Amino acid sequence: MPAITGVCMLQIVYISSAVGAIDTAAILAASRRNNARDGLTGLLYTNGKRFLQALEGDAANVERALARITADPRHRAMVTLSCRDVGAREFGDWAMAERVAGDDADAFMERVRALVAGAAPSVRATFDGFVQLPRAG
Repeated sequence: MPAITGVCMLQIVYISSAVGAIDTAAILAASRRNNARDGLTGLLYTNGKRFLQALEGDAANVERALARITADPRHRAMVTLSCRDVGAREFGDWAMAERVAGDDADAFMERVRALVAGAAPSVRATFDGFVQLPRAG
């Protein structure tokens, strides 16, 4: 009989668009505080115009966080890309990857790839494709 790896958790990945200029430092501070309190992990990527976030943890806490995020007026057009049960955390400590003008694109891509290394292939592909969007063209 296979060993039980732990309690099943919920993981949600969504995208949304920023409304106006965003203060990423304030978002990061509040998110770290809320996620630590609620036992959530994941990754938030923003390029100042769009957000892509993976959240994972106890289903009730993920759903509460998602309700809070949905009500946040700093973004709109929120679309859930995936919602699935995971047997173990795919992300370590909660992290934020922000791409700012002047960043080395290749170094930034490698940082995001390192942050999603433990995630399912579909989640890694979502972040990889999203991070490459500004490079297209």
